[in-house]
Amino acid sequence: MTYALDTNTLSFLLRTNATVFEHFENAQRCVIPPVAYYEIKRGLLAVNATAKLKLFYKLCEICEIGEMSARAWDIAAEIYVERRKIGKTVEDADIFIAAFCLANGYSLVTGNTRHFEEMEGLAIEDWTK
Repeated sequence: MTYALDTNTLSFLLRTNATVFEHFENAQRCVIPPVAYYEIKRGLLAVNATAKLKLFYKLCEICEIGEMSARAWDIAAEIYVERRKIGKTVEDADIFIAAFCLANGYSLVTGNTRHFEEMEGLAIEDWTK
């Protein structure tokens, strides 16, 4: 099983949340979606969190940093249209992360399950529980 780590899961790891860290240690393969990488890095740079940035780079050495394929962008566009039709829009970052997972067959690890739970076909796990 390959797990894609949402931005909030990465934040929990950077804060060394014991529950999330235990799941992370037991996972065979974890990938960082490119949008989550961007969100974490921009946040750490914005507040000059150099110690956390070093820890983030160590996480990036352990985890693969994914790339968005054309297929993932197509899925993202479809998710956007589907959500818009039913009047339930979602943040673009969440759409991109979900599409990345769906295109690659990854299970999304997030504490923000409500952001993703209605996206058809998306496997979700919450490591905070």
